[in-house]
Amino acid sequence: MDLSPVVFADRPDLHEQADTIFSAGWPEFIFHDPVADRYLDRVREYFRQLSLLLLDDDGRIAAGGWGVPVRWDGSIGGLPGGYDDALRRAVELREAGGEADTLVIAAAQVRSDLQGQGVAAAMLRQLAEAGVRAGLVRVIAPVRPALKARYPLTPMARFMTWTRPDGLPLDPWLRTHHRMGARLLCPAERSMVMRGSVAEWEEWAGMPLPDSGPYVVAGALAPVELDRERDLGVLAEPNVWVRHR
Repeated sequence: MDLSPVVFADRPDLHEQADTIFSAGWPEFIFHDPVADRYLDRVREYFRQLSLLLLDDDGRIAAGGWGVPVRWDGSIGGLPGGYDDALRRAVELREAGGEADTLVIAAAQVRSDLQGQGVAAAMLRQLAEAGVRAGLVRVIAPVRPALKARYPLTPMARFMTWTRPDGLPLDPWLRTHHRMGARLLCPAERSMVMRGSVAEWEEWAGMPLPDSGPYVVAGALAPVELDRERDLGVLAEPNVWVRHR
């Protein structure tokens, strides 16, 4: 199968198809990140060349992905806090007239019927090449491990060390990055932070949450902390920082 990259913004005829493909399978709470809500419109406007689609032989979307440019000194301590912080840093750097040197791959997703066929790696390579064209010398990503929701009580620092008998990462999404030569750096403990009222969390979780405290919610990588007196639920999801180049 030949895959052809196109810039997302250049193909408005595919946007409805993209919305359908890329919203499938995600838990509802993932769409309620207030930091993303604040910055995503400007991300799309400022960094359109870093948002790509891969089209199959029939012109259908096979995969999509996007990234943002940040400035990073190459140190663990200098990494963004995670997905949310990378968006913030990228937008604020752009608006301050600063110069970025690092691509943060913020998301990459493959059409469900093509998963496990090497399309994800092809998408990551296309994003990295887009970063090269933009003059970005490093590539990093806050990876959301595919299996972590099965182990929400396990700290990410522990989960990211789990391997199969062949020594490769247990998690298939981390394994894809590893096979491409990426190096796992460290957890991003508060990569995405979703907030909502008790009623909102009960709707997103699909179950009653009758008391304050931590709750395991389907699809979440960590427990949701609920405070009924404040009418607030917070999910701080951890990711894993990986470095490709």
